[in-house]
Amino acid sequence: MDKRKVISAYRRGFITMQECAQILGIDSVQILGMMNDPKMAGPSGPWQKQSAGG
Repeated sequence: MDKRKVISAYRRGFITMQECAQILGIDSVQILGMMNDPKMAGPSGPWQKQSAGG
């Protein structure tokens, strides 16, 4: 499973931090570092607004 999707599910409140860490196979402390990583912000999808200039 894509790490970004798991983190996105946590940020949206679908899973707890402990569940997120368990799915990713990491420690709960490590998950905090991943939350601050801009690369883990999640994939952009069709539900997100696109810039009008494109």
